Amino acid sequence: MVKEFATRHGSALRSLAMLVGLLATVAAMVVGAVLAVVAAATVAVIAIMASALLGFTGLALRARRTARARADGVIEARHLGGHHWVAYGWNESR
Repeated sequence: MVKEFATRHGSALRSLAMLVGLLATVAAMVVGAVLAVVAAATVAVIAIMASALLGFTGLALRARRTARARADGVIEARHLGGHHWVAYGWNESR
């Protein structure tokens, strides 16, 4: 019945339907644009975190290369918690 009225008399319901369709299209475009910005920001944050991770990895590897066994007779000891310590290098012949 509504279709018949819209096709016969045409302009009122057809223009209202087109206006509602236009508003829905604009709303969908706005939501899509917001989602695209959020996705781009997420990728940018991931890239920044990955570059920081690579930088810290490089610094750790450089520190590991420079922190070799000491040649002055001092041994290395690590605290395991409580009263527990583990000493390394005390039985190596120098």
